[in-house]
Amino acid sequence: MAFDLTWMLWGLPLAFALGWGASRLDLRQWRLESRRAPKAYFRGLNHLLNEQQDQAIDAFIEAVQSDPDTAELHFALGNLFRRRGDYDRAVRVHEHLLARADLSRKDRDRAQHALALDFLKAGLLDRAEAALHKLEGSSFEAEALLALLTIYERSRDWPQARRVAQRLQAADQGNFTKRLAHYLCEEAEQAQRSGHSAQAQRLLIQAVQQAPQLARGWLALSALKAQAGDASGAFDALLQLAQQAPQGLPLAAGTLADLATQTDQQEHAAAVLQAAQVQAPTIDVTQALARLSVDPQAARAHFLQHLKREPSLVMAAQWLSAETLSHPDAKTQVQAALEQASAPLKRYRCAACGFEARQHFWHCPGCQSWDSYPARRVEEL
Repeated sequence: MAFDLTWMLWGLPLAFALGWGASRLDLRQWRLESRRAPKAYFRGLNHLLNEQQDQAIDAFIEAVQSDPDTAELHFALGNLFRRRGDYDRAVRVHEHLLARADLSRKDRDRAQHALALDFLKAGLLDRAEAALHKLEGSSFEAEALLALLTIYERSRDWPQARRVAQRLQAADQGNFTKRLAHYLCEEAEQAQRSGHSAQAQRLLIQAVQQAPQLARGWLALSALKAQAGDASGAFDALLQLAQQAPQGLPLAAGTLADLATQTDQQEHAAAVLQAAQVQAPTIDVTQALARLSVDPQAARAHFLQHLKREPSLVMAAQWLSAETLSHPDAKTQVQAALEQASAPLKRYRCAACGFEARQHFWHCPGCQSWDSYPARRVEEL
């Protein structure tokens, strides 16, 4: 049977047409999918800009399902989960990224950092610490060290916090001199509570050498010496405070007056306090000067002098308590009213978050800032 070339002439154009049609179908399908993913992605961005996190998450989930190999979509989705407080889903997204073998080194470090933040926000400090340690030597090392510092401060692991702060300072990531001194003071408090007074004193001496301009170290060292019965050494430590950290003198003024009385150095203490009062009058320094005055009339004169320079409801109540009025009952009532009205003005206020407290804090319990409490009362700010 002879071979018919007619079928070949018809078959070649037919095969070409079928191939061309199949390629066009694949191209249209690819274009449809590529258009669908960006639309979902941009829709998610639009919801995100309008602070509609739930709708943004739905849009990004749709985009991820259309293009599961896109790492950026996974990062965006994981960050949204974390911001919404859905930490379990954020962890799953970032762990899925880390499990991918085709992920670049840069994206792998980025996913590891995001996973550590998930654990940190969820309060899983142990898992966050382990995840952050894996970022050593990466481009996220500085951010990891700062996060580790936060963890050690929250868990009150001061030796570890000190080591991390030293690494950050050595890497020129900021000046941590004062914070390192605070850590030493915190360690000294822990040692003192455990009955290790000698160790506490060594740590405090190291703290004042580390940051002599920080009042906390001198105050703690003075208190430790006073507790040990060394009133003269305690007084000398507060004199060093007045010289090295004069901004913190109001916190030590009352104690300085008491120690001066114990060591018979009232004139020296009065001269130091008077010099500070000339520079900037404060309630605590005025009260300390009045305490050092033997004559009640001289004590009242300090209150009046302060009122002339700085009108103060607290000082008015103090002056009234030392005055003798013709109507004792009226004086008691007026004084009680003044004390009640001035009580909120005696508090200390955090300059970072506005948290107010009756006592002075070195580490704000509200926003966790260091040295954010001025040594002045609310009325003086």
